[in-house]
Amino acid sequence: MIVGDLLALDELHIEVAWATPDLLGREVTGVTSTDLQDPARYLRPGEVVLTGLVWWRPEDTRPAPRLATALRFANALRSAEAAALLAGEGTHGTVPPELAEACRRHGVPLLSVPSGTSFRAVTDRIYLRLWGDLQAGAEGRAGLPAEVRRTLTSMLGADAPLDGLLRRAVADLGVPDCSLLTGAGRVLASSADARPVPPRTPGRPRTPATVAAPARLPVPTLVPAPAPAPIQVGPPGTTPFDGWLLQPHTEPGPAAATMLHGLAELLAPLAERARATAAAQRQAGTRLLELLAAGADPEADHALSLAGLPPRLPLTPVAARFGSAVGSAAGSAAATAPGTATPPGPADPSGAWAAAALAEALHPTAAPFVAAPDGRGGAVALVALPEDAVAAALDLTLPRLDERAGPAGPRAQAGPGGPAAGVGPTVPPTAADLRPALVQARYALDARPPGAVGRWASTASLADLLRGIPPEVTAAFHQRLLAPLVDHDRHNTVSLVATLDAFLRHNASWSRTAEALHVHVNTVHYRVKRIEELTGRSLLRLDDRLDLRTALLRAPATLLRAPAAPEAPIAAKGRARRAG
Repeated sequence: MIVGDLLALDELHIEVAWATPDLLGREVTGVTSTDLQDPARYLRPGEVVLTGLVWWRPEDTRPAPRLATALRFANALRSAEAAALLAGEGTHGTVPPELAEACRRHGVPLLSVPSGTSFRAVTDRIYLRLWGDLQAGAEGRAGLPAEVRRTLTSMLGADAPLDGLLRRAVADLGVPDCSLLTGAGRVLASSADARPVPPRTPGRPRTPATVAAPARLPVPTLVPAPAPAPIQVGPPGTTPFDGWLLQPHTEPGPAAATMLHGLAELLAPLAERARATAAAQRQAGTRLLELLAAGADPEADHALSLAGLPPRLPLTPVAARFGSAVGSAAGSAAATAPGTATPPGPADPSGAWAAAALAEALHPTAAPFVAAPDGRGGAVALVALPEDAVAAALDLTLPRLDERAGPAGPRAQAGPGGPAAGVGPTVPPTAADLRPALVQARYALDARPPGAVGRWASTASLADLLRGIPPEVTAAFHQRLLAPLVDHDRHNTVSLVATLDAFLRHNASWSRTAEALHVHVNTVHYRVKRIEELTGRSLLRLDDRLDLRTALLRAPATLLRAPAAPEAPIAAKGRARRAG
């Protein structure tokens, strides 16, 4: 396949923005999507580069800086020996002339992709054509018998189910049963019979039990420990979730090992297609989030269709946190295993790691979704499933994801708490409904109870609401209102903070507070009066009670200790003095 072949794909409506006849004759080896300004380290020679131009900043009206930005991008493509650049017009409405000039200077053919053409459609068509070329040149290649190679290549070109393809390969080649896995251990296909997934009722979403049942991950039974070494399929991805592995179920002999390596080579274009499709979906999701944040509702509604989400089906937003960067040490650890990510260095500027991790957690739902970086070190997704089903699936898949990803997994990135997610409400698929739902999903992430998937539907109390406020804010609020009481308790055996907590928890009942604290009612009156003097608040006013209750809800548990010793009531003290 050559670059010029892209112009013959009429349904994609790709046009030349700048190129020469010689450049259109360049050979194409694959396709990748990126919106990094310097993507050179993620590219391979001969790849077509798809970009949505999210990195382009037209607000800079000075021609020289805009041209310099375009030149840096074009230079990265030239240094990586990219075959061509396909620039989407959906972000800015047209291909910037500065980019055309930069591509001319660096000799990179530039093609334009209209806003109505999804990057996924471009990716699929390129790999279908590459499969055709592979079939045409399959004769005489080492590893697989020619007839078997032709049969399997034809199945690939016809988009046959992977389970059937692996069964055919095992039967025709006489090799051990094997499974195709992601780098994180998710089973994509297997030649062996596995426990069946419960059938899906047409027109109805999967129930939580069906969404991510362990039957979808039969690795412990199919690949007993110690497992044979997996065989890498295609190049390693940029995250632990991009690479594919061909995992034999039993140790193959020398001849079978050669056949399996040939099979992995045959499947490599499929792995590259999956990686490019995932990158294109992340890019579409990123554009959708930008439009939602900007309030561009008509454009966002159009972007929803380009993201591959089904029309008219309600969507559930998810926010997840896996850490803001992939550390170099973690990346190196991941790269020690075949099929895992190449070390991305000290940072992950594209946010692809978090988005790929969230996508890996959502894949077992079998529901359409789009996941993208959120620009804050985490990721967000829109899933065509009800809120309950999404939350149930994440409850199962996030811990499994953490275990599978190994030393560079989500726990290493997110800290001791491991990966975390928040699920927003299920809403109609319109920009006006999705914008607040995404905010609620992010709040559910911040407000989640420890070790649980946060759900906006569970935010039903003041305490739930406060958990989503940054701790720096609640700590300052607590300090401002309760500092006088804390200082008093530091120098006295009687805790006014605990008294205030008991008084408000018992709905300002003097008698029940006294009973809870094991003191006289007059003592409660005395302490409450002292609390009002120190705080400047009146516990007769509802607003002041709410303010103090809010401060207590975010107070450290150690401050709410019970009084050290009962205090004599004021009246009793007076009687004792008179008696003396």
